[in-house]
Amino acid sequence: MAKFASKFLEPLKPARLKRFHLPLILIVLVLIIFGALPFYVDIDSIFIYFLFICFLFIILGQGWNIVAGYTGQISLGSHAFFGLGAYTTAIIWLNDITKTWYFFDPLVMFLSGLVAAIFAVIIGIPILSRLRGDYFSFATLAAAQVLTVLVLRGGDLTKGAMGLRIPGTFFKDLGIYYWTGLLLAVLATAAVFFVTRSRIGLALRAIREDEMSAASHGIHILWYKLIAFAIGAFIIGVGGNLYAYYIFSISPPAVLNLNWLFYPILICILGGNGTTLGPVIGAFVVGGLFVFSDVLIGRIHPMLSGVLIILVMKFLPTGLVGLKDIIFQRR
Repeated sequence: MAKFASKFLEPLKPARLKRFHLPLILIVLVLIIFGALPFYVDIDSIFIYFLFICFLFIILGQGWNIVAGYTGQISLGSHAFFGLGAYTTAIIWLNDITKTWYFFDPLVMFLSGLVAAIFAVIIGIPILSRLRGDYFSFATLAAAQVLTVLVLRGGDLTKGAMGLRIPGTFFKDLGIYYWTGLLLAVLATAAVFFVTRSRIGLALRAIREDEMSAASHGIHILWYKLIAFAIGAFIIGVGGNLYAYYIFSISPPAVLNLNWLFYPILICILGGNGTTLGPVIGAFVVGGLFVFSDVLIGRIHPMLSGVLIILVMKFLPTGLVGLKDIIFQRR
């Protein structure tokens, strides 16, 4: 364990921290600018709601990105991790398990992500050790559907199709949702950035490019795949926790529907898969489509999303983040 930790921390030695100076400065600037924004804009305006949805989408996108973008494993079970995070929050709160204040409780947030990560490890060991490509994708989808059935038949623990309702009397305005979403989005993005710049990230990219070659160079394929799968599930589970605080009513149609599978895929495809900045760009594009298009042109915005995906995949296969390469090539 000590040997593994030393390998993981080697890229973060002081001599190598210089390359992280600019990202750290950008993180601080983003926190300052977006953190101060609600003091100048109505806290319950549609613009603040739009930013909150974008922060939630960034969390989901980064969780899916580290598995699919960096490791090359297309997971179709992200809605299971999202739902587990939401249900864990509700079960802990309603059963007074941690004896804490529960509403935006950091301990509950951590446990919500941890339960999703444990579930990822449980299903990941048999799936990742045996299946590749499309077979892996459909296996994760099947595992998510099994979880949905278990939740529906969960009896008093999950209340079946009716779901769980946590106290909504704590809601005052969008302020705490906005700031918490901003912090979690920054932390998720920073976590993906630092992990993918470490030895773990190098191993993940090697696995994505050629598993056989990576294995021949001493990389433990299953171990690193499990790490990426668990980290992605943890991040998405924390996103489910944040959403549970927002809706207060946790049920399979609300947190286990396939929308929470398609959202992170859509975000990463539009923004740019396998990049740290791609899910951030994609989250703002998808958030704008879902929030403002829903207000301005009604429920036809999914059609616009479909057209946009087709155009991006046709002309920008690397996503919107790939525009900079095209521009610099032309110059």
